[in-house]
Amino acid sequence: MSPPVVAIAGAGGGLGPHVARRFAADGWTLAVTDRDEASLAALGAHDTQVVDLLDEAATRDWADSLTERFGRVDALLHLVGGWRGGQPIDEAPLEDWALLHDLLIRTVQHTSRAFRAPLVASGRGRFALVSAKAAAQPTHTNAAYAAAKAAAEAWTLALADSFADEPATANIVVINALVTPEMRAASPEKPFKTFTDAAAALLPALVHFTSIPNDSRTPEDEVMIRQLRVAAASIAGALMEVPRQQPPMPAFPRPPGVVPAAPAAPAYTA
Repeated sequence: MSPPVVAIAGAGGGLGPHVARRFAADGWTLAVTDRDEASLAALGAHDTQVVDLLDEAATRDWADSLTERFGRVDALLHLVGGWRGGQPIDEAPLEDWALLHDLLIRTVQHTSRAFRAPLVASGRGRFALVSAKAAAQPTHTNAAYAAAKAAAEAWTLALADSFADEPATANIVVINALVTPEMRAASPEKPFKTFTDAAAALLPALVHFTSIPNDSRTPEDEVMIRQLRVAAASIAGALMEVPRQQPPMPAFPRPPGVVPAAPAAPAYTA
C-alpha cells in the first residue's frame, strides 16, 4: 500500500515546517500550500503549490489535483493563522474583523468543503484544525480574534457532524500562544511560560488525531495516547486542549453528543 497523503494548509508559517518534518519522518506523502512559494521551498514536500485559499475554486482545484496525482488524500491539517488585536472592543477597527474573518474562517470553509469528499473516499480521512483558548475565553481587547476562532471551531464541529456516518473525523487542537524552537532561539532569556510548545505538545496531538501506526512516535506521544485511551478513529468533533509544557490531555467535547461513546478521560485544567 502506498504511503498516506497529508495536505497541509498554511505550511509556510511558524508551525508548518515542524509539522511537515514530523509527518515526513512518519512516512507520509506531503502536499503543502501557502501564499508564498519561498516559504515552501525548504520543506521538501512531494507536492508544493501556491494556492489562494480565499478562492474556493482554486482550493477545489488544489484538492482535485492531489487526488489525481496521488490517488487519494488521507488527512488535511489546517494551520492557517494570524492575529490582530490589543485594543478595547469599542476602539478596535472593524477592519481587523474583516481580515481575521477571511484568514481564520473563510479558509477553513473552503478547505473543508474542497477536501470533504476526498477524506471520505480515503476510508480513514482526518481533518484537524489548530485553534486557541481565546475562542472559549474571549477578552475585550481580543474580541475579533476570539470570535473568528470560535466560528472556525463551530464550522469544524459541523464538519465532524457531517462525518457521523462516514469513515472520517474532524477534530480541533486548542492551544495557548504558540512557541517554536526558532522563537526560543531568538529570545533565549524569555521563559514563554504561558505558551504551548510546538514540538513537545502540539505535534503529538496532531499525530494522535491522524492516528499514525508508526514506530517513530516519541515517548511523549505514547504517554499522551495512553492517557487518551481511545483511538483517533473513534473521536469526531473533539476539542483537545494542549497544556503548557505538559503532555496533552483531552478537553470534554463541545457540543454534547457529537463524539461517539468512548472511555471517559479527564479535562486538563490550568
